[in-house]
Formats: sequence, structure tokens, C-alpha cells
Amino acid sequence: MLPAQQALLRQKFLVLGSLAIGSLLYLVARVGSLDRLQPICSVESRLAPRPLGQILLRTLQYKRGLAHEPHRVNGTQEQVGLQRLVQQLPHAIIIGVRKGGTRALLEMLNLHPAVVKASQEIHFFDNDQNYARGVDWYRQKMPFSFPQQITIEKSPAYFITEEVPERIFKMNSSIKLLVIVREPTTRAISDYTQVLEGKERKNKTYHKFEKLAIDANTCEVNTKYKAVRTSIYTKHLERWLKYFPVEQFHIVDGDRLIVDPLPELQLVEQFLELPSRISQYNLYYNATRGFYCLRFNVVFSKCLAGSKGRIHPDVDPPVVAKLQRFFHPFNQKFYQITGRTFNWP
Repeated sequence: MLPAQQALLRQKFLVLGSLAIGSLLYLVARVGSLDRLQPICSVESRLAPRPLGQILLRTLQYKRGLAHEPHRVNGTQEQVGLQRLVQQLPHAIIIGVRKGGTRALLEMLNLHPAVVKASQEIHFFDNDQNYARGVDWYRQKMPFSFPQQITIEKSPAYFITEEVPERIFKMNSSIKLLVIVREPTTRAISDYTQVLEGKERKNKTYHKFEKLAIDANTCEVNTKYKAVRTSIYTKHLERWLKYFPVEQFHIVDGDRLIVDPLPELQLVEQFLELPSRISQYNLYYNATRGFYCLRFNVVFSKCLAGSKGRIHPDVDPPVVAKLQRFFHPFNQKFYQITGRTFNWP
């Protein structure tokens, strides 16, 4: 073998040897690091489902703005946290008005880290059977929360049901009451539209709005029609004022909440004595839906159900004008009582 060939062969052996030694050292180091990591978080522990209580606690911690805490919490800390969770009676109730935007208001307020909402309408105070079950039953229908948070529920039927003000007063005479309203004629048509859609789903016929809203015999507004009667806000509010001072009510502009929600939500934060936490970041306009959607964080956002924002049927302009004239004096009295004026016709 020539000297040049021998030198080249020695160089190849040196390179291969270096690669082999380097690979061996890498494997040793890698195995050592895996051994060190395994006791901290084994594959089994990563795959094992977390108990429901831990998931609930972590969810509420994030809602309280505690996401900066270390991700791993030992069993003792979890137990302490779970012991602090309670089901509280509501500190505030959205009592109405039906088709005024109660669901949108509740979902938007739920953006606040200090607010926990009851997901379903409880219908405790307006349903005799539910009310007979007692306040403990009502409390058990509330979501879990931390003591520093406030619980809010909404049941729009409360506003127009005669027995409700006294029943709520007996539970908590200092509770805060939220009423969200829209222009009365628009609200009545929206009320009709929801009922109409339900009838059509069941292949049932339903009268036109004009026939329901106007008495055929007198050609006057039919106050026996529930959609009309609900829009006479002052009549219902006067019943509530027999038990609660006007200072315990906050009137929300449902029409404004649709087009510019943040100022309305900031007013509610002040009324509930909450620190200002809801910002424009939490609200973004969805052009497809025609509504604002909610952004909780960089990961989670949601829009209201597709049933919101139904297209209203066309109503004869003379009927609309007649309804607006009918509601006008009631609206003026409503402005005087609440101290809030709206640009209603």
C-alpha cells in the first residue's frame, strides 16, 4: 500500500472514531436527562385525566386572572382551592326584558374575571313549583365560584311576573337588579318573530303581527297581546318600585349594546362596583353575523347563538306608527322614573 493511501486510510479511521465517540457521549447524556425528567412528569401522569374538581379550580383560577400561577399545583393546594369554592346566591339578577338582549348582556358580563354566570335560566321566582322547592334548591342551581366573585343569573320573565318582586325582596332586599330594554315597538316585533319561528318549526300557522297587535273591533292597540304588554316598561317597573328603591336598578340600553357594547358594559361595571376589566380587546365585530363576538383570551372566543339577530318580518308602517304613538307617554314616564332618556320615537 502506498504511503499516500495509508495516510488517507488513517484519516478516515480518525473521523469515524470521532463520530462514534461523539454519538456515544450524546446517548449517555440523553439517557441521563430522561432519567432525571421522568420522576417529575412521567408519561403516565401526563396522559392521566385530571379530576373534575381540579379542572373546575383551574378554570376559575384563569377567570380570576390567576393564570400566572405555576401550572403544577400539588394535591394540598388543590384541596385548599376546592374548599374555597362555593355556590353563592346571586348578587345581581338580570330580570328582563324578554327580547331586550338579556342573553347578550349576561355573556358579555361574563367576560369580567369577577363575574360568574348561571348558564341556564333558573325560573325560580316566576315558577310556583320551583319556588316551593326553597332557596337551598335555588342556590344549588348556581355555578361554583370563589367568595370574591359575584354570581349573576337572568330570567327575563321575572320583570313581568307579579309575584317576583316580593319573592326576590324576601331573599335579598339589597340585591342589584339589571333591566335591559329596547325601543318598545322593535322589541314587540322581535318577540313576535321568536314565537313565529317556533310555530313554523312545528308546521303550525300563526297570525300576522298586525292582527295580533291591533284590536280588530276598536282599531286600537291590543294591550291584551303579551308582546305589546311587555313593552309597557313603566307599568312593570312601578310594581318593582313598591319593594326596591330606584337606586337598586340599572337600565341597560339594549339597542346600543348591539352596535357599541363597551360603554354599556362599563356602566354596568360601575353599577356593580366592579373594577373596570372589560375592554375593546374582549369585543370584536363579526361582519358575517352582524353582531359583536366575545374574546376571552388569545385562545378562546365565542359568538352568540345563531338564533340571535333573527330577521324581522315587514310590518305595515301605519301599524308601526300607531304602536309608537301608543308607547310614547309610557316611555316618557319611564325616562322620568329611571333618569335615563332614550332616542325612541
